[in-house]
Amino acid sequence: MASNGAPRAIDLRSDTLTQPTDTMRRAMAEAEVGDDQYGEDPTVNRLEAVAAERLGKEAGLFVVSGSMGNLVSVLAWCGRGDEAMMGADAHLLVNEMGAVAGFGGVQIRSVPNDHRGVLDAEAMELTISPEAGMFPRASLLCLENTHNRANGAAFSVEAMRPAVGVARAHGMAVHIDGARIFNAAVALGVPAAELASVADSVTFCLSKGLSCPVGSVVVGSAGFIARARRVRKMAGGGMRQAGILAAAGLVALDSMVDRLADDHANAKRLAHGLAGLPGLSVAEAEIHTNIVYAELDGDGGGPGLAAALKQRGVLVNGRFNWVRLVTRRGVTAEDVDEAVDVIGSVVREAAAV
Repeated sequence: MASNGAPRAIDLRSDTLTQPTDTMRRAMAEAEVGDDQYGEDPTVNRLEAVAAERLGKEAGLFVVSGSMGNLVSVLAWCGRGDEAMMGADAHLLVNEMGAVAGFGGVQIRSVPNDHRGVLDAEAMELTISPEAGMFPRASLLCLENTHNRANGAAFSVEAMRPAVGVARAHGMAVHIDGARIFNAAVALGVPAAELASVADSVTFCLSKGLSCPVGSVVVGSAGFIARARRVRKMAGGGMRQAGILAAAGLVALDSMVDRLADDHANAKRLAHGLAGLPGLSVAEAEIHTNIVYAELDGDGGGPGLAAALKQRGVLVNGRFNWVRLVTRRGVTAEDVDEAVDVIGSVVREAAAV
C-alpha cells in the first residue's frame, strides 16, 4: 500500500526511481565534508579516487548527472566546430537536448548502428571527413554501454573494438557513456575496468541501479579530468559540501554492484512473460541487463498502452509503437509477475475490441 492508503503502483518507468538505502542515508548524515570547489571535501575526493580505481583510470570527477558527465566530457575533448561521432540511437544524441551543440558548438555526426546499438565500423570509416579542406575535425567517438534504446545491450571489449580501431586510426579520442556500465560488467562477468580499457574517458551513474539519490562520476587521465573540471565549473557544476551526496556513492560502489544481477534476472522474467502476449513483440533472447522494450503491432500505440496501464497501477514509459520497462531494486519478482498479469489483461482486452 502507498502511504496515502492507495494500492502501491508497480513503477517500471526507470531505474532512476530507485530509492537510497538506509545505509546510504546514514552515511550521508554522517559524511565528513568540506568545500569541493576548493578541492577540500574529503568524501568527494575519496569517491573520485575509488571510482577512478574501479574503472582503471587515473582520476575522477563527481558531477550531478550522467548528462552533465557526458557534456563536460565532450567539451573537454572537442573544440567549437569539431565533430563528435556516435550511433544514430545514442542517448547522448537522442535524449540529452543537443547540449553539446548548444553549449559547446560541437557538431554531432551520427553513424548507423544495428538493432543492438553496435556501430557499423565500415560506415564510420566512410563518414569521417578528410583532415584537409573545408571539413570539420572528427575529434571524438562516443560509445554507449549498456545501450538504452537497444534493450540495455551490454558490449564486450571485442564488440567495441572495431569502432574504437577506426577512431584510433584517425587520431580520435574515445568516450563511453557508461551510465549503466556496472550493469554491463555484471551481465558479462568481467570487471568494469576491462570494459573501460578501450576508452579515454567514461561517465557512469550512481543514481540508477546503484541506488544513490544524486550523482555520476567521470573518469579518465589526470589531464583530461583537469579540463573536465573547468568545463563543469563553466556549466554551473561547481559544488560545495557535496560529500553529503558522495557518501552514498561510496556505499554504492562498495555494496550495490553485485546485486544488479537481481535486476537482470527480473528483466529476463519480465521479458519472458511479455513475449507470449498478443500484439507485443519482445526480443526475449536479447535481454541481458535491466531494460526491456516491448513493441506494439502497427503504428503508434505506446502512449495509449502506457496510459491504460497507469490506470491499473503499472507505470511504464511509452512512445511511438513501444513501451519501455526497467527493473531495479525495490521491484520484486512478484511485482514483475503482477505487472505481466496486468499488461496481459490490457492487451487482450484491446485485441478483443
